[in-house]
Amino acid sequence: MSEAHKLIRHEDIKKWVEERGGKPAMVSATATEGDGVGVLRIDFGDADEGLESITWETWFETFEGGNLALLVQNETAGGRTSRFNKIVHR
Repeated sequence: MSEAHKLIRHEDIKKWVEERGGKPAMVSATATEGDGVGVLRIDFGDADEGLESITWETWFETFEGGNLALLVQNETAGGRTSRFNKIVHR
């Protein structure tokens, strides 16, 4: 059984995401006028037109400001590399 665990360190998050071909993103429809940053996501290049690419710097500023963690799974139950992730409160 493959378990999920929380990542908080920026280096660990960036490494996990980039090893799976992902990039920092936000849901563009949720962007606020004040800071322009919406709900954080990881974009793996799947057809999801609602995502907008953002820099790691912007992603981590929002991540820290919300006191968030990235819940990830390294492998599926079948032993394959997993892209499962969920942004949660610490």
